[in-house]
Amino acid sequence: MKHIIDIDAWQRRDNYNFFRDFISSWYAVTTEIDCTEASAKARKEGHSFFLYYLYAVLQAANAIDELRYRKDKLGNVVFHDQVDIITPIAVPGRTFYTVRIPYKDNFKDFYVSAYDLITNIPEDGDPYGAEKTLQEQGDYDVVHLSAVPKMYFTSITYTVDKAGGACLYPLMTAGKAVHREGRLVFPLSIYVDHSFVDGAHLAAFFNKAEEILKEIAQ
Repeated sequence: MKHIIDIDAWQRRDNYNFFRDFISSWYAVTTEIDCTEASAKARKEGHSFFLYYLYAVLQAANAIDELRYRKDKLGNVVFHDQVDIITPIAVPGRTFYTVRIPYKDNFKDFYVSAYDLITNIPEDGDPYGAEKTLQEQGDYDVVHLSAVPKMYFTSITYTVDKAGGACLYPLMTAGKAVHREGRLVFPLSIYVDHSFVDGAHLAAFFNKAEEILKEIAQ
């Protein structure tokens, strides 16, 4: 469910009004996420580690209110009670196909649902179908994550759709896991609108994602 925000009564009124006329108020931050135990658990269980961290970032995004503010097709600022995640899945012989995976608060339920979706990609599907559906409905109740498991990175830039609207919802990229001082970490970047999200909120998001990865490894 979404709620239209009364900007004049909103605690972020001044922040939003400051950034609203910028050519782009979006910025990206990259950090490393400790995945030592989660990676080991996935290997032991024969599971997809990708789905482990997909669950973690989706849970973390839902735990941080500021990551669920959006603008709708009418220009209203809205708040979503809950968001799902969309992610591109590689398709043999083609490029990729973006799937929308629903939020679930239980890891086992999420894993079963997500695994079914990513292993049953339609052969003739539109790779941008999920994005087009969002554009048609005008409500962007999702976050987006792209995985590049064969590439480690320290920073990343994102595409800009149009002036004044770099994107419509938070974008994330997860990269190759590497060893760091006896631990296993992977880079995670997130691209957000400063009108809604400050650095402190991103710190909380990254910490929460790492915490959830450790929880599901227990």
